[in-house]
Amino acid sequence: MIENHLITDRPLVWTALITPLFDDSGIDYVSLRNLVLQQNAAHNGILLLGSTGEGLALTAQEHLSIVQYVCAMTLQVPIMVAVGGYNLNEQLAWIAKCNKLPVKAYLLTSPIYAKPGPVGQAAWFKRLLDAANVPCMLYNVPSRSSVEISFSALQQLQDHKNCWALKEASGDLNKLLAYREHCPNIDLYSGEDAMMPYLASANVKGLVSVCANVWPEATRQYVAMALAHQHEGLFPLWHKAISALFQVSSPIPVKVLMAELNIIGSAKLRLPLCQAELSAQHGLLDIHQQIQQWLVSNSSKPLAQHHTTDYLLSAQTPHPLDLINLRAIKS
Repeated sequence: MIENHLITDRPLVWTALITPLFDDSGIDYVSLRNLVLQQNAAHNGILLLGSTGEGLALTAQEHLSIVQYVCAMTLQVPIMVAVGGYNLNEQLAWIAKCNKLPVKAYLLTSPIYAKPGPVGQAAWFKRLLDAANVPCMLYNVPSRSSVEISFSALQQLQDHKNCWALKEASGDLNKLLAYREHCPNIDLYSGEDAMMPYLASANVKGLVSVCANVWPEATRQYVAMALAHQHEGLFPLWHKAISALFQVSSPIPVKVLMAELNIIGSAKLRLPLCQAELSAQHGLLDIHQQIQQWLVSNSSKPLAQHHTTDYLLSAQTPHPLDLINLRAIKS
């Protein structure tokens, strides 16, 4: 019962899933199904239509079709859906559609291009939080939105019943620690795969990951070991691997590697992203072999289960990490 509860409600890893495409740019639903099942088997939560999923390059109908397709599958892990863009009415309409589906969480992104200040940020996110019927993770990603979520805006939002977590992807450890200090009432998740060995002491709850697309089980083990303070030898290999997957704009490298491994049928991307950005000497297969060897060496350490199980057993009352209990706690 405990293990099942953890799998369904509180994954250590949320995989920012790619959107597999055919060479003609149509959505490859057979590959999508296989990818979802791989993440389910690894006990990783599934994030659909984020930047890794090329969400802004897909049509509104494609968004809905993808979410409906994945929601129709029988899974033991939760589904999170990205809400990103700049038109508030369109985002509210998207949430209204997803509210009718068995979606377990939303990822709310700062509006692109507009560069709102603290007042506008707080108002934007509040409207989205009010519209949602499930817990929401806010997304601080200044490299894409051109503006950070301000401390004052997040302080106003952190006690909203649907404000569950913050995905922090500034790449600045001091910024993450400052969010922890100023906004203690929401959970922190890293959006930077390579930083996990440094974040256990900051009480992060897990990782929203790109590399879990190609290494679902290994990434979960990596995160569990990082959170269990088993850091020895962890950073050099994973830093190298993650650097390889981000040598050009994501998800170009991860799609190329997955195609070369026949996990997906094509590395096709939608413009402005394109495979030609990546050098032929990308070295991704060598990195893949190293990660596979690392997983074999560390697969006997059941940290991914034990770390979270021990945490749950130590709790005396329902904890706000549990998505299923979040609304009751914050109401």
